[in-house]
Amino acid sequence: MKWTTPAQLKEQIQRRWDHGDVLAARIRGETLFPLRLKLAKPGAQDIAKHFDDVRRWVLALADESREQRGFGYAIEWQETRHRIHGRNALPQAVTVPSEADALRLISRVGEAARFAEIAEAALVRFPTLREWFSRRPLVALEYAGDWTRILKVLDYFFIRPRPGLYLRQLDIPDVDTKFIEGRKGLLAELLDVVLPKTAVNWETSGVRNFEQRYGLRTEVPQISFRILDQDLYIQGLADLSVPPDQFARLMWPVRRVFITENKVNGLAFPDVPGAIVLFGLGYGLERLSEIGWLRETPVWYWGDIDTHGFAILDRLRASLPHVQSFLMDHETLMAHRTLWGQEMADARFIGELERLTAPEQALFEDLKLNRMGERIRLEQERISYGWFRRSIM
Repeated sequence: MKWTTPAQLKEQIQRRWDHGDVLAARIRGETLFPLRLKLAKPGAQDIAKHFDDVRRWVLALADESREQRGFGYAIEWQETRHRIHGRNALPQAVTVPSEADALRLISRVGEAARFAEIAEAALVRFPTLREWFSRRPLVALEYAGDWTRILKVLDYFFIRPRPGLYLRQLDIPDVDTKFIEGRKGLLAELLDVVLPKTAVNWETSGVRNFEQRYGLRTEVPQISFRILDQDLYIQGLADLSVPPDQFARLMWPVRRVFITENKVNGLAFPDVPGAIVLFGLGYGLERLSEIGWLRETPVWYWGDIDTHGFAILDRLRASLPHVQSFLMDHETLMAHRTLWGQEMADARFIGELERLTAPEQALFEDLKLNRMGERIRLEQERISYGWFRRSIM
């Protein structure tokens, strides 16, 4: 029989809880109660044909009702008359009279009380969070044990917006760096609400950009390079990693700059008069646009021969239009045919590129359209060292 059971009535309330409706109504000053529940009940034919089943259903529903247990759902009864079975009282409707009944029915009294404590403490300090609590009540409960410290973090940023310190330097009582690191997503949601608009960098988002969004210092990305001419060594140093601003201030007679993605290739570069090699920048190549002297220096780029490699070359030319490629040509690809691999399907770039030379564009299209084989790629480290040396000497 498809008549509503006590368990199914309870499930209807549980779904309201799971959607956050019960707690959200509290914050909004609204009420869901009395709440009428859906009730599938027997009809006249059921009573005639399955009277014993109907009677058992009625008893089961009544045994779990508010009238019997002192809390839960209330049954509205309707008297029926049947020519064989006579007068009988059948459930006509079921309602949950109050929030208290609902919470006891689904065993959420303690959690609701905890939520009330959390929301009260937060809204006294930050009334602007009311709308957030109405949208995210279950998230608030998920972090129930953390709210004392969460509010301390919000207080700190509210009083000292965009502090310009490293996360490790924040001096917040009872709050350590790991606490913030592990809750950046939640803290970002809250800080976006409580802070003045001018204290948030709205051009950045996501957990990875937490520091930039709220004015914290971050680890400066380093530019790693190797000097290929002994006469250019810096106090005897040849392999260095420096912040971009320091790299930009270097004043030296460099006549040629090589860029390669693979670190090992950079370390294996042969000596070249007046040259340096940069390596391991990946999609961080764009930051080279801030290096003024690079715009006046011949620059050569070496990437993998695949769609991804040409996409990086294209992006590099957006910053340094004069960049030339090397070892990214049809001849190199065909000379190493036995060493071809396959590009990962989800790593391929199949869009349009606007800054390639005609030969580069032709090879990119061949790779993109699989004209020479399925997802072909030739990684830098697979090119023979002799071929590599001849290309730069």
